[in-house]
Amino acid sequence: MTDSIKELTLLQPDDWHIHLRDGKALATTVPHAATSFDRVICMPNLVPPVKNADDARAYRERIMQYLQASDVRAARKSAFDPRMTLYMTDHTSVHDIEMAAKSGIVQAVKLYPAGATTNSADGVTDIDGLAKVFAAMEKYNLPLLLHGEVTHDHVDIFDREKRFLDEVLVQIVRNFPTLKIVLEHITTSDAADFVLAQGKQVAATITPQHLMLNRNHLLLGGIKPHFYCLPILKRATHQQALLAVATSGSSKFFLGTDSAPHATDKKEAACGCAGCYSSATALPLYATVFDSIGKLDNLEGFTSRFGAEFYGLPVTTNTVTLINTPMQVPTDYPYFDGSTLTPLMAGETLPWSIKG
Repeated sequence: MTDSIKELTLLQPDDWHIHLRDGKALATTVPHAATSFDRVICMPNLVPPVKNADDARAYRERIMQYLQASDVRAARKSAFDPRMTLYMTDHTSVHDIEMAAKSGIVQAVKLYPAGATTNSADGVTDIDGLAKVFAAMEKYNLPLLLHGEVTHDHVDIFDREKRFLDEVLVQIVRNFPTLKIVLEHITTSDAADFVLAQGKQVAATITPQHLMLNRNHLLLGGIKPHFYCLPILKRATHQQALLAVATSGSSKFFLGTDSAPHATDKKEAACGCAGCYSSATALPLYATVFDSIGKLDNLEGFTSRFGAEFYGLPVTTNTVTLINTPMQVPTDYPYFDGSTLTPLMAGETLPWSIKG
């Protein structure tokens, strides 16, 4: 721990990977995101998915309606900028990419291998058939965001990220050398090494859960459903590799919470909903991680600078102050239709909190 630092003012963070969901869920997720972040990249795996610029525009309008109806203070409302993504399918067209690039609100295109995670049934089954789409994304400088796992039934769930790197991503990088790529929510040393070995056009986001936890936390002493996410938590050695690159000061790694709300009763059920909810407490969670290995001086780059620079956006000028005063993560939040939402590390005490 960094005992000498009692207060730390940072540029307000951005979240380059968040799930807000849709409908009544937005009454909870939007205020949490707007209080924590200036910009957020909103995942498109709704039902139905966000497949084109018109879908993206309509989704953004729904988000902003819930923002205006919330009790988030005016300064945070005015700073909040949800950036949209398209959901890539086997039928995504060059025209879809052109319209998205010209929309002014679509920041990237998300590729989910079909069946990889929540609401990914419409995802890509034939990556080789998307060459013209990738070329158009290069042309219009529209980044590709990847859920980097293969989904073959015969591949062990703990090996799916590495197989994606070896069998899929290496070919995309080779065939489209100027395409900006973000490997989302990386979980392995293999992914960290892959990103480090590429040029500046390849980067990665890292979640708080993959920095704080490994598969022992998920499985020892009984399965912890609120630690279950996809890609799944890996070995402690992989966790340590992620800690090393996230806190290193390398601009190739930046904040992406992958905060994903599921009602508590849906997480604690046979359905096995994948996702950890961290939006409301993300900065104290990341601060706890960086402080635990004496790297608080590198926190601002990871949370507030490197993502904006990768996407070619201005770095925010708003600030937030962390204080070295313990906070207890809420055990739950009210959610819609009388349900609750259990956050990551619910009930645990973190050493850092947000001033004011």
